[in-house]
Amino acid sequence: MLVPLAWMISIALKPDSDILALPPEFLPSTFEWQNFVVGPQVINFYQLAANTMVVTGLFTVGAVFSSMFAGYAIARIEFPGRKALFYAFVFTMFIPPIVTLVPLQRMYIGLGFNDTWWPLFLHGFFGVPLFIFLARQFFASIPKGLDEAALIDGASHLQIFTRIMLPLTKPLWITMTILAVQSSWNDYINPLVYLQSPEKYTLSLGMASFLGSLHAGVDATYNYYMASNLLYMLPVLLLFFFAQRYFMLGLGSLGMTTK
Repeated sequence: MLVPLAWMISIALKPDSDILALPPEFLPSTFEWQNFVVGPQVINFYQLAANTMVVTGLFTVGAVFSSMFAGYAIARIEFPGRKALFYAFVFTMFIPPIVTLVPLQRMYIGLGFNDTWWPLFLHGFFGVPLFIFLARQFFASIPKGLDEAALIDGASHLQIFTRIMLPLTKPLWITMTILAVQSSWNDYINPLVYLQSPEKYTLSLGMASFLGSLHAGVDATYNYYMASNLLYMLPVLLLFFFAQRYFMLGLGSLGMTTK
């Protein structure tokens, strides 16, 4: 698993003359650190990174909070049809995203959101089915005596959620955050469908255009591309590296309660 990443790093640090050398050499003859400066300039990397951070941040906040609220309501609040609602959310997980692409595009065009960032993050504020499933399962594993004691003391459900449930479910929402960041940061199809202005592009589109110019032999070389690709991968890798303990704990602590 680490060999492709190591080979990327090797190419990113090689001069042009070493890239297609036969037989190939793993270690560069000279370390070309300027590839990490020149490569990103080809696609205006840092502007695209700023665009991607805005979109990813908005999607992550909306997806995590809306899904946590929905999961809490389904797991902790008694109301008619909550089980059917939960199964409806689970059912939508089996619908391939490509099936809903055209209807969503027509809806967003009708709302005047074409060539904007709205379609890239707005859906997150209405809940992500997978996250709602994870939240419901996690909340269902927490004893309801905590809710009852807080309600007797006069706490509202919002207070219970913010003061009791959020601290208890830290691994859950950290897991959601990692998944949401990874999903939005690497999203290619939605920016491709909705964005036409180059100044609004995300990094996924920028790297795709970089690869296209590489294949066409125009203004790009493999070492510049690999250097930019490593910078593109770095934020998600760092996020997982620093939060992996909570990520594994969150996945391992999910109860399979169906009540």
